[in-house]
Amino acid sequence: MGISRRPGAGQLFAVSDLHASVRDNRPLLDRLRPETPDDWLIVAGDVAEQTAEIGRTLEQLADRFARVIWVPGNHELWTHPGDPVQLRGVARYERLVEMCRDLGVTTPEDPYPLWTGEGTPLRIAPLFLLYDYSFLPEGATDPVRARQAAVETGIYFNDEHLLHSDPYPSREAWCEARVTATEQRLAEADAPDVPLVLVNHYPLVQEPTRVLRLPHLSLWCGTTRTADWHRRFHVAHVVYGHLHIPRITHHDGVPHHEVSLGYPREWHRHGHPYGLLRRISPLRQPALAAHGGGDAR
Repeated sequence: MGISRRPGAGQLFAVSDLHASVRDNRPLLDRLRPETPDDWLIVAGDVAEQTAEIGRTLEQLADRFARVIWVPGNHELWTHPGDPVQLRGVARYERLVEMCRDLGVTTPEDPYPLWTGEGTPLRIAPLFLLYDYSFLPEGATDPVRARQAAVETGIYFNDEHLLHSDPYPSREAWCEARVTATEQRLAEADAPDVPLVLVNHYPLVQEPTRVLRLPHLSLWCGTTRTADWHRRFHVAHVVYGHLHIPRITHHDGVPHHEVSLGYPREWHRHGHPYGLLRRISPLRQPALAAHGGGDAR
C-alpha cells in the first residue's frame, strides 16, 4: 500500500505521539501529508491506544506516503479496558505487527529498509526496546526504590496498570530480551558506507529526560543499555518521541530528533517548532537550540 517511488527522489519525514483518539489532534492528522509522491514517513509510536484506531490512522498514512515505518509506543502496548482486543504483552505486540504488515507498514520485525531518496543512502532501523527503570532521577541509585518513590507521588505512567509483559515476568525482563536481540541485529546491519537511522519510541540516551518537569518520570523513558549505540554503530540520526518535547539535541555529533506531536495543551503552548512533520533527510533546517517545555506525562 502506498504510492510507488522513484529511486533518488523523495524526502524522509518523521513524527510521533499522534494520540489520534484526542479530538483536537484529529484535524492535525489530516495535515500529515507528503510533499512529493516519493516521501517516506517514520512514525515513532503512540499512534493511539485502541487497536482499531491504530489501524485506521496507520492506514490513512500508508495511503498518503510511499512508505510508512512504525515502532510501538507505550500507548499501543496498553491493554486498554475499552479495546475489544484484550491481548496482553507479546501477544498484543504481535497482533499489531500482523496488522501493520496487512497495511504495508514496516515494523521492527521486518528487514531494515534502505532509503535512497534525497541525501545520502540510509538504512532505517525501527526498534522496539521498552524501558527498565534505569533512567534514574538525579540522586537516586536504586531502581526499585526509585520506582516505589515515584509511584508514591501519585504521578506516574499508566503503564504500571495497562502495559503488561506476558509471558515475561516483568517489563524489565522484556526490555532485556529486546535489547539483546536488537544489538545483534544492528551489528549485522551496521555498515560504514550506509549509516543507520535508529528509530525508537524512547530516547536512547538519558540526557533529553533531564528537562522533564517531574524528574522521576524518567524511569519510564528508556534504558541505559542503549547509551552508546550512536557511537558503537555507524549512525547518522536517532529518531524518538515519548517526551512531548520536540527538539534536536546532539550527542557525540549525532543528531537526536524528538519528533512528537503531543497533546493539545502542549502544542497550543509551544507550537510546532519544526512543523508537523520533521524532515530527517535531507536535513536542511538548522539545528535549533534545544529548548524545554512540554508537560511531563
